Amino acid sequence: MNRRQFLATSSAAVLASPALLRAARAQEAPFRTKYFPIKIGIGLHDAAPAADGSIWFTGQRSGVLGRLDPRDGSFKTIPLGPGAAPHGVTIGPDGAPWVTEGGQNAIARVDPADDKVTLFRLPEKDANANLNTGVFDKAGIYWFTGQSGFYGRLDPKSGEMTVFKAPKGVGPYGITATPEGDIWYASLAGSYIGKIDNATGNATIVQPPTPGQGARRVWSDSKGRIWVSEWNSGHVSVHDPADGSWKTWKLPGDRPHAYAVYVDDKDKVWLTDFSANAIVRFDPATERFTTFPSDKPGANVRQLNGRPGEVWGCESGNDRLVTIQTSA
Repeated sequence: MNRRQFLATSSAAVLASPALLRAARAQEAPFRTKYFPIKIGIGLHDAAPAADGSIWFTGQRSGVLGRLDPRDGSFKTIPLGPGAAPHGVTIGPDGAPWVTEGGQNAIARVDPADDKVTLFRLPEKDANANLNTGVFDKAGIYWFTGQSGFYGRLDPKSGEMTVFKAPKGVGPYGITATPEGDIWYASLAGSYIGKIDNATGNATIVQPPTPGQGARRVWSDSKGRIWVSEWNSGHVSVHDPADGSWKTWKLPGDRPHAYAVYVDDKDKVWLTDFSANAIVRFDPATERFTTFPSDKPGANVRQLNGRPGEVWGCESGNDRLVTIQTSA
């Protein structure tokens, strides 16, 4: 076993309380880590797997959307326009990547067939929204966040867009849709999560149990529970809207900083920890953490996504994509 393999398969376990502390056990699956270098200086940020096997990614510093072919590591990039600075990317019901394009204060759709870029610009009164992340609900409506204190919705069919001011102002960051189609977002500066009423657009604040926790990103599991990565506290938390309950666990290490969160098809929870320079897997059933450190310093994985058997992220510090295969 070489050093990279050793690092990719090392594990640690830290649980919610000393009474629950237990030793890390053998991993449940043959995890394998692979890296895909893109281009130094491109400014990788977010990634989204497509149905055809390709991976779309944003290049924030270079103003492009990219498409990786994992079979051979080849990729191409598509300029999004003057001053572009894309942040998030998600695949829509139409199979196209949709991008929160902060540089042009617009939502961008890129046609996967001919690379045509279509921009849906925010109203002038909502300039400098600092667009962050987007997601589709069950009706095909695209919802998005802006860190300057906004969230909004876009109807791709009509092009109609509505932008709302967020409770407590600045901070809206990650956003997720539950299997039932409910929309939730996290506010980093506001240290709360919010549920959006799909019909009215009004947001209701739900306060996590840890004060000032810095809720950064959110992801729903198959049961509609909302998992939260907490940047300030270093915790991962889960909120069950069905009964209003919360559970919280601290990530391994002395001073973790949980950035991204993603829940896979088996309801295992994946996070990134900037302090540990690692991707971290949490099993809610056993309450065990497994840590996958990067083989390079300063990885800074800001977002995670995936598909059955694979977790994907962008190492923004190293300008390369990383995937962890979770099954044989």
